[in-house]
Amino acid sequence: MSWPTYALDELGTVSRGRSRHRPRDAEHLYGGAFPFIQTGDVKAAPMYLKSFSQTYSEAGLAQSKMWPKGTLCITIAANIAETCILDIEACFPDSIIGFVADSEKADTKFIKYQFDAIMREQMRRVSQGAAQDNLSQAKLLSFHFPVPDLPTQKRIAGVLSAYDDLIENNRRRLALLEQAARILYREWFVHFRFPGFETAKFVDGLPEGWTHELLSDLCTEGDGIQTGPFGSQLHQSDYTDEGVPVVMPKNMKSGKVDCDGIARIPEALADKLGRHRMLPGDTVFGRRGEIGRKAFIGENQRGFFCGTGCLRMRPIPGKIDPRYLFETLGSPATAGFIVNQAKGSTMPNLSAGALKNVPILCPPNDIQVEYVEKSAPIFEQIEILDRK
Repeated sequence: MSWPTYALDELGTVSRGRSRHRPRDAEHLYGGAFPFIQTGDVKAAPMYLKSFSQTYSEAGLAQSKMWPKGTLCITIAANIAETCILDIEACFPDSIIGFVADSEKADTKFIKYQFDAIMREQMRRVSQGAAQDNLSQAKLLSFHFPVPDLPTQKRIAGVLSAYDDLIENNRRRLALLEQAARILYREWFVHFRFPGFETAKFVDGLPEGWTHELLSDLCTEGDGIQTGPFGSQLHQSDYTDEGVPVVMPKNMKSGKVDCDGIARIPEALADKLGRHRMLPGDTVFGRRGEIGRKAFIGENQRGFFCGTGCLRMRPIPGKIDPRYLFETLGSPATAGFIVNQAKGSTMPNLSAGALKNVPILCPPNDIQVEYVEKSAPIFEQIEILDRK
């Protein structure tokens, strides 16, 4: 059974936002009670947009338009085809198109899901520009997409919303667990409130038996600190839709590898460049652009490939705990030291050699083991929620 297709303006009212001047461009437009949202606000919103970065005064509202709660916002410049539904009344510029559904024809949440799942990629393909991607309202309205009857739309949107609610709840739980892990690390290894600290003796600012070791001495000999392959080894034409995931800096989020949209290469090529395949316990570290992005490689990422813009670190078994090393690499002092090793005037770049002399705080093994045992349930829950 096929559904009839419609253009967006056949399902409700469509028009571009209107603002001759942005709040930042005219001081008298600032500081009012009227929300002014931008493409970045739309992109950052989940389903509903409740927060905003700027506001209009009465003068700002006079040269704009207030859109009603429930409006579907669709970006047509910079961040193409990002969507959200207003949970507030708000103004927005002409880089955003507003859609107000005809209540007898369309369910706004269903239309949003259609855009996110089907239309976004199509629109991005036709919007590429020399300076900035741009999609006109006419081009947007030239797209037709399948739409069932209204009761079916509502049923589909209801099912998908339930999943979205579960995902959002899991994200909140993840954030709390990650905060708990950071607090535990900070208490033990920054403030030195580890088990038995009350009776510990301190020498030169460190508990007795604790040392600083060079990262190179804690990683396996030879390829313990390994950059991803050179461009001459891995070409753009080598990437495929299936195969071994290739971890790039953009795939590292909150200390984990995010496989959403991750690039892949054939298994045979990954095996040929086998030194770049990763094992549980490795840390993958971004070495270009935003220095400091990192992800811990667990069992679920066994065999993933270290991308060109990354470095892979492999600790010596028994010399330092892999999870402890990963957390230490993200501590403010160590992360700051690493950032200062990056070279490059236009884009910071980190070499394997620069990481060799990074000092790593090394408590006794029993302290590391106890820390990992106490933090393991937190990281297990994070892993479970991340998979869900």
